[in-house]
Amino acid sequence: QLQLVESGGGLVQPGGSLRLSCAASGFTLNYRNIGWFRQAPGKEREGVSCISSSGGSTNYADSVKGRFTIARDNAKKSVYLQMNSLKPEDTGVYYCAAGPVTAQPCSTTGAGYNSWGQGTQVTVSS
Repeated sequence: QLQLVESGGGLVQPGGSLRLSCAASGFTLNYRNIGWFRQAPGKEREGVSCISSSGGSTNYADSVKGRFTIARDNAKKSVYLQMNSLKPEDTGVYYCAAGPVTAQPCSTTGAGYNSWGQGTQVTVSS
């Protein structure tokens, strides 16, 4: 069974940091574009960041540029999202998603991703 598992969420004060991790079981994240998405209560899911299969290119939503960093460690078959200077509006459930094996650039739209994790809750509040 193909599974993605996110971890690292939690409660943090504004200005704080969290590091989310995404790992796979049943398949490898290597050779696949990986995206991070989030959904706040009452809002639509939005793309946060993505990283290409090689790790050579990344994309970020304007709302997180300069604060979030996506990275992958193919040796550990994991993808990470370092989130700094967190704001209350960053609150939501964060999901990682994997696309098929590809050499194409990644996208922060939901299209092109066919495996999704269950999500990890991030709450930014004082």
